[in-house]
Amino acid sequence: MISHDGAAVVRPSTLAWVGRQLRPGERIVRTEALHGGITAEMRRLTVGNRDGDLRDLVLRTFVDPYFVEHAEELLTREAGVLAQLTGTGVTAPGPVAVDPTAAHCEYPSLLMTHLTGRTVLDDEGLEARVPLLARQLLAIHALRPAQRPGEYRAWTTADAVDPPDGADAAAWAAAADVIRRPAPPYEGRFLHRDFHPGNVLFDVAPADPARLRITGVVDWVQTSWGPADLDVAHCSTNLAMLHGPAWGLRFAEAYEQAGGALAATAGERLYWRLLDALSFTPGVEWVARPWQEAGRTELTTAAVEARLDAYVTALLDALG
Repeated sequence: MISHDGAAVVRPSTLAWVGRQLRPGERIVRTEALHGGITAEMRRLTVGNRDGDLRDLVLRTFVDPYFVEHAEELLTREAGVLAQLTGTGVTAPGPVAVDPTAAHCEYPSLLMTHLTGRTVLDDEGLEARVPLLARQLLAIHALRPAQRPGEYRAWTTADAVDPPDGADAAAWAAAADVIRRPAPPYEGRFLHRDFHPGNVLFDVAPADPARLRITGVVDWVQTSWGPADLDVAHCSTNLAMLHGPAWGLRFAEAYEQAGGALAATAGERLYWRLLDALSFTPGVEWVARPWQEAGRTELTTAAVEARLDAYVTALLDALG
């Protein structure tokens, strides 16, 4: 009998498909819903064999109509990227099987190996985690895969920007004007494209904080080729909304201290930073909800919008 909670139930066709990917003599003994994801249902599947040996797999399933529509591109890309990352020194899940068009499953799905560690979204200990995040991102940018991923896509335009309620209208208008300009020239890098604390796993050892380390990076759906500034910008925006605007500003400094190179001028840096920050509107609730589920209940949509507004203003003051 499979042990699971209600949210972790795997749909029948998907369950049968997963079963065909297992080793001889293995079966699923437990399923567990993984919370904190934004775009997909995530489940940990514990698999056992006749000798009692256990291992974990992770199942990503797209059910939202938008992501179902784009699943073939997204899941095929992620499975390919995970295969390329094997043996690179950047720890990521390994691909097991993919059904990007739901030919066998109820919904498009990707089965992959499970990584140890957990996400850490608390304010406590952030000072120690930020340099680790910066060094991990630098290692990703140093990758030179045999097959280069597609060019990055901007996630917003100046005309699509929708300031949060109560935001500084003049500041947001000025910010929109910045990203209305042509994109600055850049030297391309391998981008995770969705690098932020929610996609980084830590092996936390509370008894010895000095042993804190990253055990892996997940969610490679958006991997692309583009400026390092864009990945730095995305992590910075997330840090600003999670922990306050000052941390969003500090991450770029940590990346440079780790040896990373960003755009040469303040205006170019401001472009990339705002291109990401402004892409969170409308839709801040998409990121607030999983953070609340992870225990940050004080991060209501209104609270996150207020931090995003303060961060946009801070960027204009610092780099404008």
